[in-house]
Amino acid sequence: MPHAWQALRSGSWLTPARGRGYSLILLAIAALAILGWIALSDGLVDRNGKPIGTDFSSFYAAGALALEGKAADAYSMAAHYAREQQLFGANTPYYGWLYPPIFFMLAAPLALLPYPLALAVWQGSTLALYLAVIAAILYRARRGNGVIARLWLPAAAAFPAVFINLGHGQNGFLSAALFGAALVCLPRRPIIAGMLFGLLAYKPQLALVIAFALPAAGQWRAITAAAAAVIILASVSLLLFGADAWWSFLASTETSRKLLLEEGNVGFEKLQSAFAAVRMWGGSVPLAYMVQGAISAGAICGTAWVWRSNQHPDMKAALLLAATPLASPHILDYDLMLLAPSLAFFVAARSDAHFRNYEISLLAAVWIAPLIARTMAGLTAAPIGFLASLILFVLIVRVPHGCGEAAPALR
Repeated sequence: MPHAWQALRSGSWLTPARGRGYSLILLAIAALAILGWIALSDGLVDRNGKPIGTDFSSFYAAGALALEGKAADAYSMAAHYAREQQLFGANTPYYGWLYPPIFFMLAAPLALLPYPLALAVWQGSTLALYLAVIAAILYRARRGNGVIARLWLPAAAAFPAVFINLGHGQNGFLSAALFGAALVCLPRRPIIAGMLFGLLAYKPQLALVIAFALPAAGQWRAITAAAAAVIILASVSLLLFGADAWWSFLASTETSRKLLLEEGNVGFEKLQSAFAAVRMWGGSVPLAYMVQGAISAGAICGTAWVWRSNQHPDMKAALLLAATPLASPHILDYDLMLLAPSLAFFVAARSDAHFRNYEISLLAAVWIAPLIARTMAGLTAAPIGFLASLILFVLIVRVPHGCGEAAPALR
């Protein structure tokens, strides 16, 4: 037991060979599961009566409505569901469309393609973009550290939230890629970084901490570019899809908040926020908002404080990515993709230094958390996904400029 505890403390149990082996095993299992699931499906519908790609069916149906000049109908549950039933059969479950009209600019072109091809293009292109951004984050670390050079791709591809996104056809790859790319560009190309932040406007809940971190660091050019990008996106979507789509979106937000967040129609085990944890434990809606407010305030203040300091830029980037899922009440397990670039920035900052005690083991726990988050929440009401974000956030905030006793470096 003392030896095991020492290995946990130093992180020596996670050798490079084990890290690579665990990642490849997960990739192999996931590939077999995905191929088997598709092989056993009946056309576009899987064995459970759900469309292949589940949530992507919502994007595709909304895009099809937008192509017909009926973008506003995507915010009508009845009209949107009728289109999903038309595409996938009368017994298909309903998958809602919650995104602002700017997301039609991706959904509509995809709806021009046959559904299987559209799903493949969406998944393949956004997954490749995510992996390219992880490679960019770790560029210097990969060149100077042989272990990172060998491990980064298996670890990034096998990050368990990847499989959740593949199964649901969701936009976590795109969110992680845009967020990570913006932070890569920020030190030297703040205008491009701001534009990339602006492209995240299709998911407004991701902007809460960004809105405080950038001013705290005096990144006014990035802020201006982000605001300009959002205005341009909104204006183009207004011209393409009409004012009715925007009015319908704004009107739908109240219903979405009550049904999906407060009442948990999407399933509290799928949500990975403090709000969802309180509701899952039987707490009232006001109590859940109070707890979420406290967590959000802590995440915002901690991030702003670090961003005002002279902390390593990669650590600042890692912190902002970890704080974002903490600050929003509406974070699902596929949104935990944001933890992947956060982990990458952390490793990039540590590539030439020693890890502190327990850091390697805690980072490994954060990495594996999305694999079990939904199941553990459903079985035990343990909010594993929320705890993973919190652990990573605290770990980064506590990183000093110099360490005492330390664990081995990645060599």
